[in-house]
This record gives sequence, structure tokens and C-alpha cells, in this order.
Amino acid sequence: MANEPLLMIPGPVLLHPRVLQAMSKQMISHRDKAFSAIYDECRFTVKDILNTKNDTYVISGSGSSGMEAAISNLVKGDRIITIVSGKFGERFRDIGKRYGQVTSLEFEWGTPLDLGKIEEELAKGAKVIAMVHNETSAGVKNPAEEVGKLAKKYDALFVMDTVTSAGGDLVEVDKWGVDIAVTGSQKCLGAPSGLATVSVSQKAWDSMVSNPPYYLDLKKYKKSAEKERAETPYTPAITLFYGMQEAMKIIKEEGMENRIARHVQGAKAVRAAAAAIDLELFPVTDKYTVLSNTVTAIKTPAGITDKDLRGTMKAKGVQISGGQDRLDGKIFRIPTMNAFTQEQLEKTFDVLEETLIQFNVLDASKKGAGVEALRKVYKN
Repeated sequence: MANEPLLMIPGPVLLHPRVLQAMSKQMISHRDKAFSAIYDECRFTVKDILNTKNDTYVISGSGSSGMEAAISNLVKGDRIITIVSGKFGERFRDIGKRYGQVTSLEFEWGTPLDLGKIEEELAKGAKVIAMVHNETSAGVKNPAEEVGKLAKKYDALFVMDTVTSAGGDLVEVDKWGVDIAVTGSQKCLGAPSGLATVSVSQKAWDSMVSNPPYYLDLKKYKKSAEKERAETPYTPAITLFYGMQEAMKIIKEEGMENRIARHVQGAKAVRAAAAAIDLELFPVTDKYTVLSNTVTAIKTPAGITDKDLRGTMKAKGVQISGGQDRLDGKIFRIPTMNAFTQEQLEKTFDVLEETLIQFNVLDASKKGAGVEALRKVYKN
């Protein structure tokens, strides 16, 4: 709607008009060949995005349903290592506790993982190690390839959340040795909220538990997809699949190489704009820290509360995200996900600058500095 604020949060993202239009279509039978074609286009496009030959399915449920499907189909009383470096690593930990014996490797949010500590725990034996690839709560990207090598070395199954990287950054499931990769529809894939995908390796199939949850039983998804006309085992959210199919078409039209480059450029522009108005990034930016290309975490400056910052910006027409849990009130986050534009980023920083000046946090002489720095990145 015209009077709604510009939604600049790390999911759900603004949807392309084509996706919205696609979702207005009438219902069809989910056992019909027309739905089978939609389902196949969605899951096979995600396979390409993930760079995998593994079986891939779409679940009617949020990204968390995919996370739980991955753990619950592999773990039943077994030892699982969870890497926690942010809010969503904690979710893997909490899911794991419902199904197995969890060893949680806790790292300070925004700091690099200690690969030595991870190897030390893997050497003790574990069936599964689970990690979030791109931790949006802290604005960092974790070393998937390195953790995958360690998992292979110690014969552990590697489960990875790619919810906020797939579709916006490079994900190489097969090269990195990821046994189950999970995505969510409403982030970089640019689809409506409410769908998750899982890609499953042969090693994971060979290691499945005998009595998984009913709705999230991945073998049922496999059996249904292998029918003459691929289908889901249970009634799918058809309207959401309409939207996801159109989002997949848009991704294919742009091409993943171009799409990744656009996300990288956007993230660089946001970081340059923040620096130009003397804002400090949240993560420790040393040589071991890899910043996210899909969301930038920025420290909330002294002299303004989170409520005043985000509340005032929303009143001025731009909605951004704050910090979660231990970072609540300490950071705010600006995404570069899906179909964001330079103009939207400029508007975001224009309103951010106005707000900081209004609360005497930024000198009025700095007005426009962030937007100009952002523009320079786009010119180069």
C-alpha cells in the first residue's frame, strides 16, 4: 500500500509485483499435473541455486520446519554438535535437544568460529553437526567449506541452514559436503513466507532414523516426488507455490552470478554509507570475520534508543530491524536481500541520517554523506 513504510528488514522481503500477481490465481488440485509442474520447477530451481545434485523437496512450513525436518530425520538419541554464533544457531541447538544429546559450541555473536574447538568436539564422535551459514542476527557468514571438511574427516553428517544465503550469496552444497541444506522462501529467494526446502544427500538417506515425525518424514517427501507426477505427501500451500514458482523464474532470468554480484555490491554500499556517517559495524572486522552480503548489522550509536531510532524511521516511511535477544537495543540491521534497489537503500539512509540529526547524534553538516558514499559504490 502507498502509505505503508518501505520494508527494509531481513525477511520477509518485499515481493516483486509478478510474484504478487501469480498468487492471485485460483486454486487447482494438488494431485493434478499442473501442480506437479509447479512443484518441479520450484525444487529443481532451488537445486541449481544450491549447486547440488541431491534430492530436493519443498515443505509447506517456515524455514524452521526445514531445520526440524533435518534434525528429526537424522537424530534419535544420537550425539549432535550445534554451532551457535547467533539467534538461529540457538534454534538448531534447541531443536537438537528434543531429539538427541546436544553438545553446543557457543561463540560470541559476531566473532569468528574456532575451527580447532569444532574439530576437537568432532574427534569425540557425533552423528550430526549443524550450523547456520549466514547468521543474520549478527551480520556474519560462517565458514561452511571448512566445517564441511571437518565433518567429512570425522564422518559426521553436516546439516546447514542456508535460509538467508541461498538466492543471494554463493552456496555450494555438494562441494562443501552438506548432507542436508535448508532454505526459507521469504528471504533471498524472494518468495512469500511459509515454504522451506531441504536438499538431502545419499549419505543422509542412508542414516535416517526409523521413526521420524509424521509431517516432516523426509522419506514420504521422497516417495511422493518419485511418482509419475511429482507431488507432496500432504496438502501444499498452493498459493505460496504460485508465488515461489514466479520467484524462481525471476531468479533464472537474472542468473545467479549476476544476482550474487548485485547482493555483494549492495552490502558494500551499505557498509560504505554507514562509515561515511561515523556508524560502526557490529561484527569484529578482523581478517577472520566474513561479513554477510545479505544483511548489515550496525551498532546503535550512543545518544539514541532503539525505540526512538526505529520508531522515528518507521514514522518517516522506512522500517528497519533491531537486534535480537542479547543484541536487543545494541544494533540495528539493514538488509540487502532479493529485489532491493539502489533507490531503496538511498531512501533508507536518507531517513536514517534525518533521524540521527533529529536526536543530535549526527552533525547536520553530515547530511547526505551516507547517501553519497552509497552512490559512489554503485558508480564504480
